[in-house]
Amino acid sequence: MSDRKLRWGLLSTARINRALIPPLRMSSRNELLAVASRTQERAEAYAQEWHIPKAYGSYEALLADPEIDVVYVPLPNSMHEHWTIEAAKAGKHVLCEKPLAISVAEVDAIRAAAERAGVVVAEAFMYRHHPQTLQVKALVDAGAIGTVRLVRGSFSFSLNREGDVRLDPALGGGALWDVGCYPVSYARYILGKEPIEVFGRKVVGSSGVDETFTGHLRFPGEVYAQIDCSFRATFRTHIEIVGSDGAISVPRPFKPGLQEHILITRGDEVERIPVQGQELYLGEVEDMADAVLLGKPPRVSLADSRANVAALVALLESSEKGQPVRVA
Repeated sequence: MSDRKLRWGLLSTARINRALIPPLRMSSRNELLAVASRTQERAEAYAQEWHIPKAYGSYEALLADPEIDVVYVPLPNSMHEHWTIEAAKAGKHVLCEKPLAISVAEVDAIRAAAERAGVVVAEAFMYRHHPQTLQVKALVDAGAIGTVRLVRGSFSFSLNREGDVRLDPALGGGALWDVGCYPVSYARYILGKEPIEVFGRKVVGSSGVDETFTGHLRFPGEVYAQIDCSFRATFRTHIEIVGSDGAISVPRPFKPGLQEHILITRGDEVERIPVQGQELYLGEVEDMADAVLLGKPPRVSLADSRANVAALVALLESSEKGQPVRVA
């Protein structure tokens, strides 16, 4: 199967599509075939704008197309489980935007549906495929900073767009689900462990969602992670990994570009390591091709996604109770 192309369909005309369309067209193993919207008129207008061959006036119609191999689900968070499962039932492989779901039970339902249908389902954490992330992981695993003691991660930006779905509690909105999921995922990946206990604090805005969130995660071996995220602070992203012998600083951990760098501090010395990057979303597209065409396991497994959702759910529960919560 390695010599054929995967044919993709976009399940909605969401803004994030514009990030995935270019790498789909760059890839020799993938092609964009169709888009669906809630009306035929909207789908056709979008298809014309982006030069997409097929347009469907409902999500169900796209899922019924036998020519579609992979479906991209960029819908609001609360809709991820339903449409990922519907796509799996239709025999489609799925790349679903993060977070894969907003409860552990939903992730379990997705996994069961994928296994029944024999399809690949992967969560779209694009940064996990970038050479910078892989190099940071390799440095940590090789002992470049000794034994890791702490991971600190931040992701914030100002969200001022009225009616944005990320500000709607009914649609699974909130800063933790939208951007806090990144530093939690990054810390788990770097440590290769799952948190035992978490403590979270949130600031709820007039929207009814957490617009600022801070979290503290305790991992086995008394290793810790500290995260913060916000819709009400200036744009900033950062990861710092602190070890017994040094610290790694990653200035652009979640949206790295074509030319990046990593800083390693050991005492008074700072080593700057250049990283040759790639188009940010290309990795997740090629990872899906590897999984479907070559039978390789996706880099972001469903077990990985389940553990990330479990940590996020626990953080939210802690912020409601005002006390630490064990991660289920």
